[in-house]
Amino acid sequence: MREIQLRDAKARLSAVVDDAVRGEPAIITRHGKREAVVLSFAEWERLSQVPSFGRLLMSAPLAPDDLPPRNEAPLRDAGL
Repeated sequence: MREIQLRDAKARLSAVVDDAVRGEPAIITRHGKREAVVLSFAEWERLSQVPSFGRLLMSAPLAPDDLPPRNEAPLRDAGL
């Protein structure tokens, strides 16, 4: 992914957007610091639909036999 300074991105915004639509996103920098990313709307939609790991775990169909039996033994004394 290429980096482009903010002032250059403003001067060439149409070209930066065209590149993003063609699958070439750009990192916008200001004073040498990465500030933003320009990417296509289609790519943004795709990325925004990715569920979090927690949501994936919560949606997993589990049967009672899927998990190992719980060990009910008391924790041993670690001598602390």
